[in-house]
Amino acid sequence: MADTIFDVAVVGGGPAGYSCAFRAAQYGLKVALVEISDKLGGTCLHVGCVPTKAMLHSADIFDHANEATMYGIDGIGGGTVNWPQVLNRKNDIINKHVGGLNYLVKKNKVTLVRGTGKLTGPAKNGVHTLDVAGVDGKTSQVQAKKIVLATGSDARMIPGYKAGEKILTNIEILSLDKMPKSLIVIGSGAVGVEFANVFNSFKAKVTIIEMADRMVPAEDADISKEFLRQYKKKGIDCHLSAKMDKIEETKDGVKVHFKTSDGKDNILEADKVLIAIGRAPRTAGLNLESTKVELDRTSIKVDEYQQTAEPGIYAVGDIVAGLPLLAHSGSMCGAIAAAHIAGKYAKPIQRNLIPGCTYCEPQIGSVGLTEAMAREKGLKIKVGKFPLAGNSKATILNAHDGFVKVIADEQYGEILGVHIIGPQATELISAAVVAMQGEMTVEEMMYTVHAHPTLSESLLDGYSAVYGMALNA
Repeated sequence: MADTIFDVAVVGGGPAGYSCAFRAAQYGLKVALVEISDKLGGTCLHVGCVPTKAMLHSADIFDHANEATMYGIDGIGGGTVNWPQVLNRKNDIINKHVGGLNYLVKKNKVTLVRGTGKLTGPAKNGVHTLDVAGVDGKTSQVQAKKIVLATGSDARMIPGYKAGEKILTNIEILSLDKMPKSLIVIGSGAVGVEFANVFNSFKAKVTIIEMADRMVPAEDADISKEFLRQYKKKGIDCHLSAKMDKIEETKDGVKVHFKTSDGKDNILEADKVLIAIGRAPRTAGLNLESTKVELDRTSIKVDEYQQTAEPGIYAVGDIVAGLPLLAHSGSMCGAIAAAHIAGKYAKPIQRNLIPGCTYCEPQIGSVGLTEAMAREKGLKIKVGKFPLAGNSKATILNAHDGFVKVIADEQYGEILGVHIIGPQATELISAAVVAMQGEMTVEEMMYTVHAHPTLSESLLDGYSAVYGMALNA
């Protein structure tokens, strides 16, 4: 490789990085992909999106089995959780998709370089050089006309603590040798509530401690309120406006000391504690200081085509300032960067149209402005809210709790935000994204035929509710 000059070298083999590499190769560019792990896929495939959803599906199946008599099926309730098999199935799914990525590397003729990439400064004579620390301890160099940084993120840890057998992050909790009988979750973002769902369904005692005054605090306030109601109904204890003081490891587990919303000291004991307080961009060690790349704290600033302030260097995924740390936003940014590098058509990502999804039960899907955001901007809005109790398919699924909420411009009916809590919300939200991307109005969506009986009809009623005209409520 010493004499090879690639058109583009991508640093990082997660969704943002491999999407960029494959798309660049599809455009006919000569591509190198630098990744330290022997398995592509990054956090998302190995310890994030994919394995957690696999476990959630196992939990969902368990819940349905225990409710089977309700659907007229006898003799299959009262089962037990086979924890090793839950993990085996999760691992099989991961391995299948690792194999798929390896195939795509070969199919697209991408050169895979094992190691950790580091910038060496600005381009010289139009060529950038990466120092690559290999897994064998040796250093090599990769030269390319363009560099794309896609190094991802790490789970945030509470200062003063380290992950281990009893204090867990999303990594450790996915490979426990046995299922805990009790779990305390610090944080009620997507990661926290999804794992709370899994272990609650598997009959562990689960408690959530959240510093904010509501659950899933990034969501619309009405979503948070309904989510709390349903989690309490599941038997999950939720402490809001609570401040964690310290975690004490004991012989049998952990003690978590915290102050409740009324300022009183409290201590909870459990087998394990999960720290789920967000993620931090992985930009240290890239030698950014040798370039003109600009940072917003530890995240990289980019323009609409993912270009940094250093000519020829792009950044995509979790390391980008102002971008939600989501696999799907990273993948799209990777595709945009690849198209721009190749001189092809590229439409910049609209950050307000990146859907947020939480995959527990109830599911949450959201896009655009919350009601509070719209009012804080001084916008004149109309709000429609349709309860899923009026949707036939939701009743068939025995999942009629929840609603669809639509935020719209008062004068023109522009759709400003859509928020769903209920069955398959993470699938339904894409339809709202398409409507908003296409600048459809509420009235246009009111006259778009939706099949019956489907959950998607709830969106039709949600749009109609903006004008007080939902047909099923």
